Amino acid sequence: MSEHLIVTDEDATRVITMRRPEKKNALTQEMYRDMSAAIDTAQNNPDIRCLIITGSSGVFTAGNDLDDFLKAGTDTSGAARASNATKFLYSLAHNVKPIIAAVDGIAIGIGTTLLFHCDYVLASTTATFSTPFIQLGLVPEGASSLLAPRTMGTHRAFSMLVMGHKVSAEQAREAGFVNVVVAPGHTEAEARKAAREICALPAEAVAISRKLIRPAPEDLTRRIDQESHLFGERMKSQEAISAFMRFFQRKKA
Repeated sequence: MSEHLIVTDEDATRVITMRRPEKKNALTQEMYRDMSAAIDTAQNNPDIRCLIITGSSGVFTAGNDLDDFLKAGTDTSGAARASNATKFLYSLAHNVKPIIAAVDGIAIGIGTTLLFHCDYVLASTTATFSTPFIQLGLVPEGASSLLAPRTMGTHRAFSMLVMGHKVSAEQAREAGFVNVVVAPGHTEAEARKAAREICALPAEAVAISRKLIRPAPEDLTRRIDQESHLFGERMKSQEAISAFMRFFQRKKA
């Protein structure tokens, strides 16, 4: 288990906490692997009725750790990305347990797109959501090109996914991918309340209803594969290489 991920089971709920505050909870390949395992091992565990994904220190996640991400992206075998980041997305797509997200602070890249796989999302008033894929010469991932327009409409999805416009917590609530906005520092406590409410409902009825209202897993994985293929191609493009060079030059400045 990664030192940057904490998984605890309490009151029929598995809480998955990203804890890498010095890097704003940026996700490494190891963290992807362990988050995937935390989701997968809950699937056939009748004691786990609900999942919560949260961050720490007033940050949800800054998305991919770009150093780690570039290392995986330039690996000619493609093994790291396929087995970790993409596997995590597959775990979300095949998950059958209700997932609650507690977002306090920034949610960048996959920190935003993973929310479309969740069933209930709480955000603090300081939460912001952004998907700067295009600015890096890349394309959306995580089946967000399918799920975002379905949730928030084509025009809002274009503004966020393509134009890269940052979305506030209240705007996200209006757009339909955040349920409730709460005070900073209260997202996890409120998520636990929502989990208790879900866990008190008849489990089979919840599972069947959730399946009815969500896209089929095969539709999600098909789009994940399509995006992943295009993402890999874009990683080698001159646009993306130039964008990453500019990003790291600004970082060093």
